[in-house]
Amino acid sequence: MKPILLDGASLTRDKLVEIAFGASVELDKGALKAVARAADFLAEQVRREEPIYGVSTGFGSNADKLLGAHPLRDELPGAVKSGRSLHEELQYNLIVTHAVCVGEPMAPEIVRAMLGIRINTLLKGHSGIRVETLQALAAMLNAGIVPVVPSLGSVGASGDLAPLSHLAIVLLGGGEAFYDGERMPGAEALKRAGLSPVSLSYKEGLALNNGTAQMLAMGVLATYRLDQLLDTADLAAAMTIDAFAGRLGAFAEEVHALRPHPGQVHVAARLRDLLDGSTLADIPYHLVPRFRTWLPDSWDTPEAQALRFDIGWDWVPTGQRHGREKFYQRFMPFRGGKKHQPQDSYSLRCIPQVHGAVRDAVEQAKRVLEIELNAVTDNPLVFPDREAEHVEEQVISAGHFHGMPLALAMSYVKAAIPTVASISERRLNKLVDPATNDGLPAFLIGNEDGTESGHMIVQYTAAAIVNDLASRAHPASVFSVPTSANAEDHVSMGANEARHVLAMVQDLGKVLALELYTAAQALDLRRDMINAARALSVRTDAEGLATKVSGGPSPGAEGRDVFLAEVDALRAALAASEAFHPGHAVAAAHAAIRAKIPFLDRDRALDGEVATAVRLVESGEILAAVRNR
Repeated sequence: MKPILLDGASLTRDKLVEIAFGASVELDKGALKAVARAADFLAEQVRREEPIYGVSTGFGSNADKLLGAHPLRDELPGAVKSGRSLHEELQYNLIVTHAVCVGEPMAPEIVRAMLGIRINTLLKGHSGIRVETLQALAAMLNAGIVPVVPSLGSVGASGDLAPLSHLAIVLLGGGEAFYDGERMPGAEALKRAGLSPVSLSYKEGLALNNGTAQMLAMGVLATYRLDQLLDTADLAAAMTIDAFAGRLGAFAEEVHALRPHPGQVHVAARLRDLLDGSTLADIPYHLVPRFRTWLPDSWDTPEAQALRFDIGWDWVPTGQRHGREKFYQRFMPFRGGKKHQPQDSYSLRCIPQVHGAVRDAVEQAKRVLEIELNAVTDNPLVFPDREAEHVEEQVISAGHFHGMPLALAMSYVKAAIPTVASISERRLNKLVDPATNDGLPAFLIGNEDGTESGHMIVQYTAAAIVNDLASRAHPASVFSVPTSANAEDHVSMGANEARHVLAMVQDLGKVLALELYTAAQALDLRRDMINAARALSVRTDAEGLATKVSGGPSPGAEGRDVFLAEVDALRAALAASEAFHPGHAVAAAHAAIRAKIPFLDRDRALDGEVATAVRLVESGEILAAVRNR
């Protein structure tokens, strides 16, 4: 990968993702001049003995304590001296005492993204860090050193103090890091990479650990993954629509022009594209047979005997058509798999409204993240070129470290994720339930012997994940726990919010994989059942097709001629039809699934297949098959 040039102003989500997954960074020379200007300004103010928060005073609740000439304990007999000045001691202690996170280490891509964010924001030239310290941070990233950053410990103000301290402590030769895949002491990682520890100068500890890098890194990686998963959700929905032989009117362009939420309009257009070429969607109701259990005498030819199902319709007698004569002039009087109704259930018909609203939530979060990527988020802020009478007007304490903009954006996404998972599970459930799957077999398996469960328990797994996602959707941002002896009396909990979202994204992918896995099975059955009806109609007459129709008069009974005439009309309509198939994009996705997972003809172990479906979604292989068709 080409190096990413960081200048404090042009970092994007895509560039950060490249850094996260291995790209090196370069530092803009013009930005480094601004960095040097702020560092020199601070050094001059210290020389003049100006009181500056975090430079010549303590931090947080210690902000009222001015630094003396040397440590008071140095005057005691037998005192062990650190060799650092009080200014250096202040910055060093800030890092080593704040690196107290617990839990499993964050993934390497998260830590690399945090480093990239921190380097970029420091390049703005308002943090007071020296050029050589910033270059050392970039060298650590480029060398492939990944500090060990445990996952729990940030309250999101003052920024991600504890996690960022775990980043910085390795720069000082402390903590732990991964290098070449091996976990080791930070000093050893630096040594193996040919780097040396850094001694911190004025405000550099504060510059390194005061900011929103953890929540921002996790938010960027989560939304990057969500972009792919939302496309996958649309694809899964399209495959399910084809499997249902669903109705496309609800996705028409002119319909969504009347309520033009951007995400909704986008999803409706994607569904139209994904279902383009489908001869299953919008199929006339009467052409869709319903499943009947296969029996040895279900079919009369050796080829047909190989089918996994029997099919059938119910005939609507003339005496039951009173008041609906006009309807039956348009639609043939047969009830098969599809009900005579112009609209599908909400989980199909309202896909643009639901998926679209989630897309809008994610887009709002992405706007917030893009701003934050090139923002200064530490404190105090250094304005060396500002004209002022007092240094307090040039070194200003503010609150840019507060993570609430990110926290609320992540709260929005956090609530949206279970929504996508829930509607996906509802579609999956409709596919396996014979009461709602429009004539497909129960649990999508023939089960003529009563021994098979088919996809029954796949829905259980999806339901369990949906419940778990919903349980985690409560916003962390609404529950502040004050810190630093109430000096930091309102915090964002944005790091927890972003951490939850990143984990929830992974589980959303599992639900979508389960829907695709199930929809592929249903699509095979729907297509094969309709095409079997078509094949039968080509090679038989009305009497032959009548064996598949229930409710008709017996031979010789009154009304038999009307019945056979209407059956023959059904036969002719089926015979005149071309082979039924899904949309071109859906067919490509289905083929990608079938290349790895065969049709479920009889019950077998499904654990490996489910794992494969999850991997196909995680890798983007199914989406790639659609995009490359």
